[in-house]
Amino acid sequence: MKLWAVSDLHVGPSKGRDRLAQIPSHPEDWLALVGDIGESQDDLRYVLGELAPRFRQLIWVPGNHELWTLPGRDTLRGEAKYQALVDMCREQRVLTPEDPYQVFEGEQGPLWVVPMFTLYDYSFSPPGSTPLEAVAWARQAGVDAMDEVLLHPDPYPSRQQWCIERCQRTELRITETIKQHNLPTVLINHFPLSEELAVLPRVPRFKVWCGTHRTSDWPRQFRAAAVVFGHLHIPQKRILNGVPHYEVSLGWWPNPRTKLHQVLPGHNIQ
Repeated sequence: MKLWAVSDLHVGPSKGRDRLAQIPSHPEDWLALVGDIGESQDDLRYVLGELAPRFRQLIWVPGNHELWTLPGRDTLRGEAKYQALVDMCREQRVLTPEDPYQVFEGEQGPLWVVPMFTLYDYSFSPPGSTPLEAVAWARQAGVDAMDEVLLHPDPYPSRQQWCIERCQRTELRITETIKQHNLPTVLINHFPLSEELAVLPRVPRFKVWCGTHRTSDWPRQFRAAAVVFGHLHIPQKRILNGVPHYEVSLGWWPNPRTKLHQVLPGHNIQ
């Protein structure tokens, strides 16, 4: 049994749906959908309906795009939008960050599969910056994010506070799970867990919207065998402190065929 992963399908445009049709079937394997699958509930519903029959188990974590409230298309905001997406996944028996973590039995032995939703807190910026100062710093270089307009944190007062709450809740849940069975983990999150990974050569200051320092020690703390993320649109594998980190976004592949990254065992691209 293998664990595959892909992120940033952005299926809203017709090209994204064409690429979705090219994902091969692996009926004995698991597939992690690592955020930015689309920008609406209909997008996610379509993807789940297409892929659920092709895999034994789907896992979903939200990206920032799924959480957008699009004018004229959405009424749900913030936590309510997220919960609606979670409910949709559960209807199709897709694992989410709100479900009990499951054990993946592969060639490498049993591991906890840990889907996460942590968001970002603007800490990937000059030391001591407030969120407002971090955004201003990015804008000085001509870099901005639609999240500032479309990603609402309701009922939290800010995206930073929502991130803090998500990180605290997630850290507690993983800790309690490992107490029950001290197995290694596979950490799956749309956003990179370390600023060291948030490298975007063309728009370096976009890292402001890419994560939080609160998660940087989680691979060591939770004995990660692998970390999976997306968001950067730069597919890659990096080893940090002995742990492989896989950026699994569709990226800008010259071949339009959608690529799946094999996370367990080892690394392969199909």
